[in-house]
Amino acid sequence: MLAFRASERSRAVHLTVGEPSVPDGAAEVLSVIGRAYVLVDAVNGVVRANPSAYAFGLVRGHHLVHEDLLNLTDRVRSDGIIVDRKYELPRGPLGQSTLVVQLRVAPLADEYILLLADDRTEITRTEAMRHDFVANVSHELKTPVGAISLLAEALDDAADDEDAVRRFAGRMSIESARLAALVQDIIELSRLQGKDTVRAGQPVDLTKIVNEAVDRSRMQAEARDIDIRVAGEVSATVFGDHDQLMTALRNLIDNAVRYSPDGTTVGVGLRSVRGLAQVSVTDQGVGIPEEEQDRIFERFYRIDAARSRQTGGTGLGLSIVKHVISNHGGEVTVWSQLGRGSTFTVRLPEMEPDAGQHAQPVNQRGIAAPAGGEGAQS
Repeated sequence: MLAFRASERSRAVHLTVGEPSVPDGAAEVLSVIGRAYVLVDAVNGVVRANPSAYAFGLVRGHHLVHEDLLNLTDRVRSDGIIVDRKYELPRGPLGQSTLVVQLRVAPLADEYILLLADDRTEITRTEAMRHDFVANVSHELKTPVGAISLLAEALDDAADDEDAVRRFAGRMSIESARLAALVQDIIELSRLQGKDTVRAGQPVDLTKIVNEAVDRSRMQAEARDIDIRVAGEVSATVFGDHDQLMTALRNLIDNAVRYSPDGTTVGVGLRSVRGLAQVSVTDQGVGIPEEEQDRIFERFYRIDAARSRQTGGTGLGLSIVKHVISNHGGEVTVWSQLGRGSTFTVRLPEMEPDAGQHAQPVNQRGIAAPAGGEGAQS
């Protein structure tokens, strides 16, 4: 028995395969670099990877997920050089979402390849939005400015024709109003982006804001025999900026009136649902195609550009709504069917019943400070 056990121990020692070890000092450096990393061996097996690499979807189990990464590591291994590449990789097996990563791949010691990944998705998206915004602003401003210039020339040529002068002057008035509305929306959007809602906020009565927004839109509605009906209320207050919330809700109501047929009804409903203040604006318009519903909150995006010009839409109203509501920690969603109208729903977190007395002043984290200036006690 002793001989048998000795033989088994000997065989176990010979069969034991040591796990790949990270070169001395490399593990400490990798732990503090603050980027996603993957360390692979000579056969592209993952020796070590941090949670960020798994979160990015670069690694699954002990293998690199993407073929592009495998090809890149093989190239670095064969050439012995450091390579930098930017890749747009799918986030997962389902959906269209992608991840933009800046990769730096380098040989480490004699048998390892190190991949460092930096998530550039948000930066890339922001750069694309900025580029599109500038391009769209240039295009949108060019249209009314060009129209006014042409109408001015036509007006000058038809100075002796009284009817033509009236017609061209009326068109100039329409285009100038459209230009003024567009510039105002651009200024409003820029102002909203530069304002800190947390630091400038106050407890606000959402029911009061809705009623005021309806009153401001009522004249426009009555001119087209559209009835605006308000039902329900929100008893709790929400924390935010009164003017911003007014702008957002009025934009929703104005849109509902603008795109509703004459003689119809626009409904505005308020209620509280599990700590959320909910405002729904429903119209009886033509509806929004399902494939367009994900894009209607983009800047300058208009489903029917010709109709928007006729109704005075700038394509910025819903973008402003989404920006304001997001700044207040809420969300705005849309339900719509062709021929059955649309319903836009805003949800905002309600304040706790005893939070109003400590709403001001607020510190930079948005936490209410007691009036005496001492630290808050739990």
